[in-house]
Amino acid sequence: MQAARLILLLLASSAMAHAELTLDVKAIELKPKPEDEEVETTFKFRNKGDKTVKILSLESACSCLSAELDKAEYKPGEIGTGHASFKVSTFVGRHEKFVTVSTDDPKQPEWQVNFILDVPAVVDIKPKQLQWFIGDEPTQKSCLVQFTGDEPLKILKITPTRENVEFDWKEIKEGREYLITLKPKSTQEVTMGALKIETSSAIAKYRNQLAFFSISKKPEPLPAATEAKK
Repeated sequence: MQAARLILLLLASSAMAHAELTLDVKAIELKPKPEDEEVETTFKFRNKGDKTVKILSLESACSCLSAELDKAEYKPGEIGTGHASFKVSTFVGRHEKFVTVSTDDPKQPEWQVNFILDVPAVVDIKPKQLQWFIGDEPTQKSCLVQFTGDEPLKILKITPTRENVEFDWKEIKEGREYLITLKPKSTQEVTMGALKIETSSAIAKYRNQLAFFSISKKPEPLPAATEAKK
């Protein structure tokens, strides 16, 4: 009888044992410089469970992110080290990516390691798109180009992708702000285009920027509400 109870206790203890891989933070933040093409980081994690966990595979949700762990098995309480590399490429702003770690633990078959990439913007265009509707007055509209990096920049050239617009630009704050004005010659046809903005940036991804414009059909009005029955 006692032997049976001991077996049951052992089985229950075995069923309760599990691994628990975890980070001390919700996400690993990467903050590259504007000119960085790639950024790397190391991170620590712990097996907070009471059984050894075996790593089966790692899979990234994005080809821009790769990661590896320092070994394949982690004992209870053991601290591990990971290494991640992110290809910054043309990314600008805040981006959330993750890596999925597959394990042999049925209670934690997958562990997600979250990353936040925060790339500072050197060029900011507001608004990014100027819009008119068919039949509108071809009024002049404008957008503001701001250079927010450490070094001041210049707009060297602007080229429209469509001939149905007139445009101009002027410097508002030296090396920091430019005002671009745009006016369609006509609003009788649907048009989609862009202004190609060439800057003096030494960083390739900031050298050529786009501000968009469009002439589109007016949205259909919503149907009038049905009068309540008297």
